[in-house]
Amino acid sequence: MQTAYYKEKIINLPGIRREDFQKLYEDGKKGLLSCPVCGAPVRLYLGIHNRPHFYHHLSKAAACSDLPIQDAAEEHPEHTEWGGFRLPTARGITAEEKEVAYKPSQALRIKRPFTKKPVLSSEKQDSYIEKLKDAGISFDSNQQTAVTHTEGPLLILAGAGSGKTRVLTARTAYILKQLKVPANSMMLVTFTAKAAGEMKKRLIGYPGVYQDEAQRIVSGTFHSIFYKILLHHNRDKWSGEHLLKKDWQREQIVKDAGRTLSLDEKEFAYDLALQQIGLWKNSMILPKGVKPQSSWEEKTALLYQHYEETKDRSGLFDFDDMLLGCHSLFVDEPQLLESYQNRFTYFLIDEFQDINKVQYELIKMLSARTNNVCAVGDDDQSIYAFRGSDPSYLLEFERDFPGAEVVTLNQNYRSPHEIVETANSIIAGNTKRHQKEMKAQYSHEIKPMLFYPFDEEEEATMILTDLQEKIEQGAKPSHFAILFRTNTGSRAMFERLASSSLPFKLEQDNESFYERFMVRGLLAYFRLAINEDDSEAVRSILPSLFLKQSVFRDLQAESILKDCSMLEALSHVKTGFAFQEQKLKKLVPMVRSLAMLSPLAAIERVEKELGYQDFIKKRGSEGNKMEKGSDDIRDLRVAARKFKNISELIDHADHMTAMNKEIKVLGKRHDDAVILSTIHRSKGLEYKYVYVLGAVDGSLPHDYALDSARNGDLLPLEEERRLLYVAVTRAMEQLFISVPIYRRGRKAHPSRFLTQLPKIQ
Repeated sequence: MQTAYYKEKIINLPGIRREDFQKLYEDGKKGLLSCPVCGAPVRLYLGIHNRPHFYHHLSKAAACSDLPIQDAAEEHPEHTEWGGFRLPTARGITAEEKEVAYKPSQALRIKRPFTKKPVLSSEKQDSYIEKLKDAGISFDSNQQTAVTHTEGPLLILAGAGSGKTRVLTARTAYILKQLKVPANSMMLVTFTAKAAGEMKKRLIGYPGVYQDEAQRIVSGTFHSIFYKILLHHNRDKWSGEHLLKKDWQREQIVKDAGRTLSLDEKEFAYDLALQQIGLWKNSMILPKGVKPQSSWEEKTALLYQHYEETKDRSGLFDFDDMLLGCHSLFVDEPQLLESYQNRFTYFLIDEFQDINKVQYELIKMLSARTNNVCAVGDDDQSIYAFRGSDPSYLLEFERDFPGAEVVTLNQNYRSPHEIVETANSIIAGNTKRHQKEMKAQYSHEIKPMLFYPFDEEEEATMILTDLQEKIEQGAKPSHFAILFRTNTGSRAMFERLASSSLPFKLEQDNESFYERFMVRGLLAYFRLAINEDDSEAVRSILPSLFLKQSVFRDLQAESILKDCSMLEALSHVKTGFAFQEQKLKKLVPMVRSLAMLSPLAAIERVEKELGYQDFIKKRGSEGNKMEKGSDDIRDLRVAARKFKNISELIDHADHMTAMNKEIKVLGKRHDDAVILSTIHRSKGLEYKYVYVLGAVDGSLPHDYALDSARNGDLLPLEEERRLLYVAVTRAMEQLFISVPIYRRGRKAHPSRFLTQLPKIQ
């Protein structure tokens, strides 16, 4: 059906502006749409596979026939009648054109047809390989080469879905049983304790490998292994009671330093400063070696120096010190290093593309005697540069380990041909990589799809509709993953899932969108317009008024002495600056006026008339390339469009914040739940159905990578392409990539990573 009865008139869907589809969808859920023929309730369908249409949601019966088009009133006529003349409908000359037509989803065309080629095992056989095969553990020829090549350095390029874990565990078992190597002379390094545990558990199922032998293998993360070495040789210095385990402990030290530099904790991004300090340490850059690239880095470098001095005076250490401390121990005591070189014969390093400088140097030091280093990784999945990871260590492995054998695992056992070919086409755009192509083992002839929602709100609605359709057909919630570039990208999807009955969980402990610093600060003005004595709201607006938190106590006293509200007390603050005091006197009527405005108009007033725009420019999310304060406010505008007044928006914000906390608790109890995750957190996992949000320039690739490319640095852009590659290769059956027409209220352009992919018209 293309017609419906709405607001006392008949509307025709082709005559409705595309930007109003989401409102029609929501009003349909409220029972405000009905069939113009039978009068039954109808809703607007917004999904991926079918065009938008009205349908009878309470009945499975066939839809009524549409009324003739001339009987349906157009919602937005192009002309009006006046004085007997037809005049064009007025349109603001500054309004951005949003009259966009609906664009149907497109399947991607796969360039090469699938041809099944038998994957052959190596002709080389030995006793333990035969035992593995008898136990049902088989390998293709490249996998078997990786398992049995045990002498000298070995680089295993393990593509997505190539059976990497099977190869690693089989190689470990092979060295133990075929070569009769003592278990405690092997070091198996993984990037998570969970991965190490899973490998040991799987290892015990291999022929002849018993639990006590598997437990003697030195395995774990870099931090856990090298911390044990430190603890063994100097327990007093490295005892756990001296470890700064919690983020707040580390933050406290840098905040103490920040006070001496007059850095207000409500204005300076201390969490980002600690992240930068960690990056410098993992890159083995000590405080004296820092070369700041901005004023923010200059401040952070001073905090870094104070942070290290305070730790030294107090005898404290953090997690990054474990690796740096072990490196220093080996440099200062070469005889001790030699004893460990003699003890360990074989090294197996997982996720080698994510290794950082200090980790790399430690492995080079320990393996110098035998050179038996097996590095397993995929340069196409290196996505952790912000933590100091550097894929160049994998790319230059053969230079640093002369004579290294390179084995490529290029058979994908996870995804069908259609998804694997799409992933190959995407990653081929990168130049800094080992040249390789993954091959699929099967085809199911279902093509990956691009779909084109109007904006973030409609994107979330279309995905929810598709989820519900597939679950009705027998799929389980846990079969689905919805992946996004940065945490703010999940806002609309979270809200849509929260209002549905589907179980879902967040794969990261991120704050609610409405609790983000810039969003919370702007909404605080709305809260004060509703309640002038909201003390938390007063605290939240002080930074944007360029007032220190110490002013809060003065405001409390002023409120009592003058018997006025906390908002009114702001007009009595004495700062010593006439301009600022004059601005504070005008604050009260301006804040009160917000209650009468729509949320969008109120946001604009706070930004322009109350100076919030200037505050964003000065502070923003300083030091954070990924998430800017101005972007958060653009996201807020998109969210605010559907509310009539600021009270409704505040109620919604509070509800979503409470839901965010609840989902964190409930998500831990739900095994069968839809997954909402950043692409980074999805790495190493797999799902039947994968939806990738926001595949447009500015989102994926991110703005910061585009800025870097414009300045001649293409490395961030290549990492962004690897991110999309990782997202695509999580899909085991079907892949859906969203290409919104508008993002953050502005016209968007499809991701440049997709432009080379041929579509089926």
